[in-house]
Amino acid sequence: MTDTDSTLTADAVLDASGLNCPEPVMMLHQYVRDLSAGGLLKVIATDPSTRRDIPKFCVFLGHELVEQQEQSGTYLYWIRKKLD
Repeated sequence: MTDTDSTLTADAVLDASGLNCPEPVMMLHQYVRDLSAGGLLKVIATDPSTRRDIPKFCVFLGHELVEQQEQSGTYLYWIRKKLD
């Protein structure tokens, strides 16, 4: 596991802790929409289904999943918004 927190600086953070599917991905849509092109979003989630849903979200919409980690039941994702 890499120490991504110290090497990637997020432009915005979405804390979806405690929310269950489909809420984290619905919130992710809004946060990515408000982010500038090329911006980096850090997502914090506790729902295990995000391990499947967030990578699929990125592939489907063309965003880059830069990094993902799991730490004691918390799932962390760094997503770079596609360039317009």
